Amino acid sequence: MTHLKVGDKAPEFTAINQDEKEVKLSDFKGKKLVLFFYPKASTPGCTTEAKNLRDNYDLLKEKGFEVLGVSADSPKRQKNFKVKNDLPFDLIADEDKKVINAYGVWGPKKFMGREYEGIHRTTFVIDETGTIEKIIDKVKTKEHAKQILED
Repeated sequence: MTHLKVGDKAPEFTAINQDEKEVKLSDFKGKKLVLFFYPKASTPGCTTEAKNLRDNYDLLKEKGFEVLGVSADSPKRQKNFKVKNDLPFDLIADEDKKVINAYGVWGPKKFMGREYEGIHRTTFVIDETGTIEKIIDKVKTKEHAKQILED
């Protein structure tokens, strides 16, 4: 789905998080970043995925990773999702889909025979220099951290 590939420079972005504070890709320079895109805050699959990352957050941090989630939800909805699930990482409220489109994760989807446009659950692992190191386009919500950590 995405036009990006491993070895590409990750698209720079400036967006707002759940607290309406500005977050930029360049804020993570010198660190590894797990940038995960999910369809909608507080839905079952997205909650399972976010909780898996939360439960493995210390291990991810130990391995040098920062974590940042992105969906097209409003800052208020992202904040509720973060607070309700005790998520230790920021969530980007990409209502205008600038980040989503820059990473090429918006497109046609099918669910129960119905076609619609939406966010494809995709994760980008970005290295310390801003280069895409890994793309996970078949995210297993219950084993997401494991997918990030395996070679």
